[in-house]
Amino acid sequence: MPLSEQEQRLLEEMERNLYQNDADFVATVSQRRGKPNYSIIAIGVLIGLAGVATLVTGVVLRQSLVGLLGFVIMFAGVLVAITPPRSGGKGGKSGSADTGKPRASAAPRSSNFMDSANERWDKRQDDRG
Repeated sequence: MPLSEQEQRLLEEMERNLYQNDADFVATVSQRRGKPNYSIIAIGVLIGLAGVATLVTGVVLRQSLVGLLGFVIMFAGVLVAITPPRSGGKGGKSGSADTGKPRASAAPRSSNFMDSANERWDKRQDDRG
């Protein structure tokens, strides 16, 4: 069922307000969209198939531990296939490898980054208007 003209205008207005007022949410949602990483999906499917094979082998051999291991492998394969890749690059890895002290100093850097990103966003919006 198509939208009426009034509903389309209302939807467009809501979308504009969302882009103007909640830039963080828009950035988060738009990051989730993108090309799926088919190699990771294929690896997850292969791990899942190996888990199914291990599960069936455990059932045939009547070894519950082998069957349980197969289920765990299968579950891990599904998780690998459906979990989106983490974007963060080197910054996320170095923070997790450090001790608690550098991690505490990373928080102010993060807020400074967010402040500068918000300032840049506001400047862009001012230049448009």
